[in-house]
Amino acid sequence: MSESKKYNYPHKISLGRFLLDAEGVRRNPIPYHKKYFEKFGDSFSIKIGFSKHIILSRDNEVAQYILQKNQKNYHKSKFQSVYLSKYLGKGLLTVDGDFWLKQRRLIQPAFHKQKMNQLVENMNQAIVFELNSLVEEKTIDLFPVMSQLAFNVVAKSLFQFSISEEKLDRIKFIIEEVQNFLVKEIRLPHKAWWFSLSGQVKKHEQLALENNNIIKEIIGVRNSSNEVYNDLLNMLMETRYEDTGEPMSITQLIDEIKILFIAGHETTANALTFVLYLLGRHPKVQQKVLDEILEIESQTDNVVEQLQKMTYTNAVLNEAMRLYPPAWITDRQNVKDDTLAGYNIKKETLIGVSFYALHRNPKYWDNPDSFDPERFLGEQKKISMQYFYPFGAGPRMCIGAGFAIYEMCLTIAHIVKKNRIVSNTDEVKFNPLITLKPVGVEVLFLKR
Repeated sequence: MSESKKYNYPHKISLGRFLLDAEGVRRNPIPYHKKYFEKFGDSFSIKIGFSKHIILSRDNEVAQYILQKNQKNYHKSKFQSVYLSKYLGKGLLTVDGDFWLKQRRLIQPAFHKQKMNQLVENMNQAIVFELNSLVEEKTIDLFPVMSQLAFNVVAKSLFQFSISEEKLDRIKFIIEEVQNFLVKEIRLPHKAWWFSLSGQVKKHEQLALENNNIIKEIIGVRNSSNEVYNDLLNMLMETRYEDTGEPMSITQLIDEIKILFIAGHETTANALTFVLYLLGRHPKVQQKVLDEILEIESQTDNVVEQLQKMTYTNAVLNEAMRLYPPAWITDRQNVKDDTLAGYNIKKETLIGVSFYALHRNPKYWDNPDSFDPERFLGEQKKISMQYFYPFGAGPRMCIGAGFAIYEMCLTIAHIVKKNRIVSNTDEVKFNPLITLKPVGVEVLFLKR
């Protein structure tokens, strides 16, 4: 049977048309995706060469199918398994199949709710320390501030307070340098020869190796220490594989720590920037958050209990992540031929789901571009959660989701108690890199 009869795909955008838009797509794909979705429907496709197909979708049926219902047939694409692993190693974010399952089962207990509750005090101390230097009474660019806070919170939750600021700063610098280069490699594949010839690939591989050595040194010091630490590193070092009873190798531990740094740092910084901006644009919502925090603190001084009662604050956070999902897109490739949302697709079709577009799809959301935390309260929350992917979905859902929510709720609570947030800009700018990075988001923190 011919391919044209055997396989069928959503509306195909001609390669010529796509190439005309290519430069703009590389700079910021989201407006182009929006244009294509509005013209061609909730899924569209592109054919590359004679047999390679790409599908991009904002269809919830597609998202659920590849992430949950038939997830075993949909592995991570080479963007994650090849490009990312080249610098980040083979951790939960970059591996697939049996090895991924083995690692997930090993690490999952360290992120159990009870374990996260044990880390809250470390987290709270780190947040308070970072916010002590928050600039008040002056308009500031918010993302760098939240980036520094989120990075240090992750670092001090991983390593408690047993790492020098110099080493922390170096890890942060390397992570940012490598991520920026990764985006260039992914968006400009035709320049791969130049990146290699000019020494840029080698330079960033050496930076990644330096990062490995810093983390290896920290692990070595911990191994030789007799002190007891209540941090993620200790939890990860104590894990044991079910079949052998052995701990993770040093190499594997380093790879998982690098993933935790990146996944737990930038996405949280992005989300905090967007939610604080939105609170500054919506003073009534901000007042409701403050009222809830003060009411909860009057009931208990136990931080974990306070976090568990932050219903409205969580709704605000969810609505911010709906509008500006930090992990704004995901992709998969099918291992075998399959039928996806009524389309017969060939194996190794690249499928991208834009959570940014799905979260604003009018098929699922009333007034999708408006900020309305009520979507995540009461009975309406049950409906909204069906179409909500701030941490992905299915077995590969972000392992650190609970950690991130605790961190963001604590940060919001501390800021709102002390400051009134004001945002004067009407429009949020962002750069869709590996994550949805805020650009030039300015706010003013006024003392209460």
